[in-house]
Amino acid sequence: MQDVTVVRTAVQPPYAAHLRVYEPLAAYPEPERARWQAYAAERGPDAGEAAQPVAAAVLEEQREALAELVARTPRALPERESGRAYLRVVDGVLYVCPWATRLRSWQALEELRAGAPVALLDTALPPATRAAAEADRERWRAEHPDARPWILTSRWEVPVRWFLPFGDEDRCFVPGGAAAPGGGVPGGEVPGGEGERGGRPAALFYLVPMAQARRRVARAYRALREAVPEGELARGAERVGRWLEEFHPRSLVELDYGGLVHLLGPERLLADRSAGELEEGLRALRAGDTAEALRVHEELTVRWRRVLALRYAN
Repeated sequence: MQDVTVVRTAVQPPYAAHLRVYEPLAAYPEPERARWQAYAAERGPDAGEAAQPVAAAVLEEQREALAELVARTPRALPERESGRAYLRVVDGVLYVCPWATRLRSWQALEELRAGAPVALLDTALPPATRAAAEADRERWRAEHPDARPWILTSRWEVPVRWFLPFGDEDRCFVPGGAAAPGGGVPGGEVPGGEGERGGRPAALFYLVPMAQARRRVARAYRALREAVPEGELARGAERVGRWLEEFHPRSLVELDYGGLVHLLGPERLLADRSAGELEEGLRALRAGDTAEALRVHEELTVRWRRVLALRYAN
């Protein structure tokens, strides 16, 4: 992977977490497959190693998005699809997660329209600009009926349902300044400096094979449906499960804390075991200990709501 010292910038990634799917190169049809293979070759033999965080590539994506915003005429989405992707290499197999910037921009526009005050929305993106973007989206959907994003984004929090595909052994915490050597594999922690000494930002991510992710989500959904069929987490498990089913069965699934690492700080990151705690709560639920399961879920929910509340901090 490209070293972050090459892409050093004053721009920090937004306070957002990402749930990504990396599909094996063989899952892509030609000529797309050849294009991604050449793209990976340009980045060198070490691009996308499994133990490495993708923080440098996230900063690269952020800078590219900011460059789009400096246009004199407001644009609701990029003029063309990005030909970029996040890469992972596991056991010699190349996995690709396309940025799909235009598709994600349409989704972000829908979220903005649903949550932003009309006056603010009209100032940032005039109605005519939004209408043109929506018309463009409908034309694109007609041409790509099976399209789906490889990346889901959540600002200011990690939704509790996103931890369902993972266990504590899939966790990889890389403190700021660490070079993520061979010992930095999921389930372990990489010793290193604090802050960004050495040029590499802190990272916390989970990485798991798709088959294991689907199995965990399915088991969780069955237990939740029996115990609390109308609960928020049961509905969330169904949504996550349906999204995962859209991809190749030999894909990889990654939960990346992204820019939230700057919000939480090294001590809280080191102590965070959200996926493992949720797993323990689900074990209690399957064992019939509803009270313990509810306690775990409530603690996780309250903890992440406190993080979410920071978006209103002065």
